[in-house]
Amino acid sequence: MLFGTAAYALWGLFPLYWPLLEPAGAVEILAHRIVWSSLTMTVLVLVLRRTPTVLAAVRDRRSLALLAVAAVVISVNWATYIYGVNNGRVVEAALGYFINPLVTVMMGVLVLGEGLRRLQWIALGIAAFAVVVLAIDYGRPPWVALVLAFSFGTYGLAKKQAGVGPVESLTVETLLLAPIAMSYVAWLVLTGTSTFGGHGSGHALLFTTTGIVTAIPLMLFGAAAIRVPLVALGLLQYLAPVIQFALGVLLFHEAMPTGRWIGFGLVWVALVIFTVETLNHRRRQLRMVAEASAV
Repeated sequence: MLFGTAAYALWGLFPLYWPLLEPAGAVEILAHRIVWSSLTMTVLVLVLRRTPTVLAAVRDRRSLALLAVAAVVISVNWATYIYGVNNGRVVEAALGYFINPLVTVMMGVLVLGEGLRRLQWIALGIAAFAVVVLAIDYGRPPWVALVLAFSFGTYGLAKKQAGVGPVESLTVETLLLAPIAMSYVAWLVLTGTSTFGGHGSGHALLFTTTGIVTAIPLMLFGAAAIRVPLVALGLLQYLAPVIQFALGVLLFHEAMPTGRWIGFGLVWVALVIFTVETLNHRRRQLRMVAEASAV
């Protein structure tokens, strides 16, 4: 449990990290994150001796195509999150990760043709109504939350279909994006608009840590995935948006009018229904398996 808790806690604390890279914009931060992550993940693959697995994924056309899709959507996800956090939308970013499990289930229905049980449909309906309530409150659709939820849902779907481990997949994804990211960083330097190195050594050093910051929670999550039951890991996923929400409200003092509280309350009700139903369904399945094996 410790590894899983640490992974999600670190993801939850990301809103404290990205503002440190200002005055760099979201796209420049994204480009550096991709470049430094590709270097960090390459070193990690070499140290862990995962090179053959990475090469196997690259040689498989289907896996490579799916990882290319994953690379595109995770870059959209990262850019949106950085933009949201650095522009006073931490609470909205948290909303994206609260509704992500429900969006993932919905995508399973639409893309994979999976069926939903009655209470899951109810949870999805409540969540959809919550988004409408929040859109009315914000005076616009909560697009940061929606982009985060749908991009991460698509990312998870692509990775699931690719069947490649988290370390290997992120390595391939960042290496696919690295040429574009490096070209953008080089363009910023050539045009004199880069902030890298122009705001002191500490600021430049922070840029170089973006790869490590990306890799550490991923490694902790990987360690947890092989030690912690999936049910427990599924519950831990809510820790990150809870921390982000708390930071947005308590530390960054983002506005939370009544309508917004109602919208978030509906989301939390939907998540409670969804989570309890999932746990009960799994418990029934395990009991049926136990009874069948006892016959």
